[in-house]
Amino acid sequence: MSLSVAVAGKGGTGKTTFSSLLIRYLLGENKKPILAVDADPNANLGDALGLEIEDTVGDICEEMLRNKDNLPAGMAKTDYLNLKIERALIESSGMDLLSMGRPEGPGCYCYTNNLLRSIIDKISSRYPYLIMDNEAGLEHLSRKTTRDVDFLLIVSDPTVRGLKTVQRIHQMVSNLKISVGKQFLVLNRAKPESSSILSSHLEKVGIGLAGVIPEDELIYEYDGEGKPLVELPAESTAVKAVKGIVEKLGI
Repeated sequence: MSLSVAVAGKGGTGKTTFSSLLIRYLLGENKKPILAVDADPNANLGDALGLEIEDTVGDICEEMLRNKDNLPAGMAKTDYLNLKIERALIESSGMDLLSMGRPEGPGCYCYTNNLLRSIIDKISSRYPYLIMDNEAGLEHLSRKTTRDVDFLLIVSDPTVRGLKTVQRIHQMVSNLKISVGKQFLVLNRAKPESSSILSSHLEKVGIGLAGVIPEDELIYEYDGEGKPLVELPAESTAVKAVKGIVEKLGI
């Protein structure tokens, strides 16, 4: 089985939290190995997974651009870039992490994008499960530096502004002609009254509601103490909610 899931949403909605709990679920169900890709420039998926990031793909691209005339003798650009990216992979039990980092500097996109696309696709094809934590702009999906995804899960907080952002991301996918199998909304940090207040706006979003994740004090506690969210206990309300969403979608 091969499954790829991209998670998107505006900053602060909890998409990284959702991504880490999705990975937690897959690991618990022995669905591995997983390639976790942190494609948000404000990279913090590593913290949520308890992994320390050293190098990012963005750093590697910028280094390659600076030194493009001084690469090791006899080594093709593709081989050099592939070697550096392989070394940037953070390996863990059942899961590896690749951090894309910030968008490349001027000129770097044209110089490396074709090489980068084939290398990332080659790396991701080794894993039956790919979970990608995106920025709202879907930078790496739109550049197609990652393979097509089976699910795009757009995370929103329970606000009208958040749902409008979901609409824009949904429209962006259509406009950019990104290959996405299915799109769903995940409503995060919801209070009991949220659904009734936002019901009319939910209908305008244009995609189905995968599920609702209630506020969970354990998440705030773990964040405050710097504990990885993948270590949250099974009784966590957020963990239970994500389990329900994943099983509903058949991921």
